[in-house]
Amino acid sequence: MPPYDPSAFPPFAVTVDLVVLTVRSHALCTLVVRRGEAPFQGRWALPGGFVRADEDLGGAAARELVEETGLCAYDPAAPPPVPSNGAHLEQLATYGAPDRDPRMRVVSVAHLALAPDLPAPRAGGDANSARWAPVEELLGEDAAAGADGGGAGTLAFDHSRILADGVERARSKIEYSSLATAFCPPEFTVGELRRVYEAVWGVALDPRNFHRKVTGTPGFLVPAGGTTTRQGGRPAQLFRAGGATLLNPPMLRPEV
Repeated sequence: MPPYDPSAFPPFAVTVDLVVLTVRSHALCTLVVRRGEAPFQGRWALPGGFVRADEDLGGAAARELVEETGLCAYDPAAPPPVPSNGAHLEQLATYGAPDRDPRMRVVSVAHLALAPDLPAPRAGGDANSARWAPVEELLGEDAAAGADGGGAGTLAFDHSRILADGVERARSKIEYSSLATAFCPPEFTVGELRRVYEAVWGVALDPRNFHRKVTGTPGFLVPAGGTTTRQGGRPAQLFRAGGATLLNPPMLRPEV
């Protein structure tokens, strides 16, 4: 067996990019930062950064999540309650097109993070501003750019594709898992959970059918022992996420 020669292979860097999704004002939003340095200076991008020499991929993604949002990744299999600054974090996909970064060969391992309604972000690192942008706004602009033949996405690098993949992952996973509760506070009403589904899927759902489905699915929701009037109207029962990770039967996304 011939000896391994590292110099025979070109060097490349590894980054982590974050698709951070939350629901704000009944709309699915993602965190974007305006780049303060080249390349793509002045363009909006997903938060992220280079993996350090002493980090694994999950550790790098968790560090970037803390730095960009103040949120800590939590294990979805851990018993409740979810920490107040906790966020669901999972690996999404790997992106390695040779020309995706003009500086050098860079492979990005994207991660998806989900959390309840979050406050206004603070920019850090090489970003000079940050904001929560409605997903439909960003993806709609990309669709328009593609229709015009320009091909360039709204976001820097290939982040438009990464965002689209992250949104589709969230939309599909809430069909068969309890992931939608990651967008909710520790205690929530069925109406608040329904609005999460409506924001992520971009459709209106029948309140009575939704209530019947989620309360009739074993292990999906458990009563929290209280009520709230924070949504107005009569007091609504509070629930918290149950122990089920898979929904049977699934909550199928309506066709639009």
